[in-house]
Amino acid sequence: MDTKQEELPELPIDGTLDLHTFRPDELGSLIPEYIEACLNKGIHRIRIIHGKGKGNLRRSVHALLERNEAVQSYSLANDQSGWGATLVDLKKD
Repeated sequence: MDTKQEELPELPIDGTLDLHTFRPDELGSLIPEYIEACLNKGIHRIRIIHGKGKGNLRRSVHALLERNEAVQSYSLANDQSGWGATLVDLKKD
């Protein structure tokens, strides 16, 4: 029996993470890994697109951001996406 976790697909590290193609159970590793990759590229502001829906995905994203030491602050996007995306400011060294 193979117990290795499935690897996440290669993502462009450009500061925008669209969660529409991921399963909710992938977020626990995806978001911290994406934050780390952005920091490694010098990206300190990211946009996480979670959609509007019922808000379950948004709440999961926010819970993960709360626990991540690299996150300085986050808020819902105040643009055309409204509460369908979250803007995240990462700490600078």
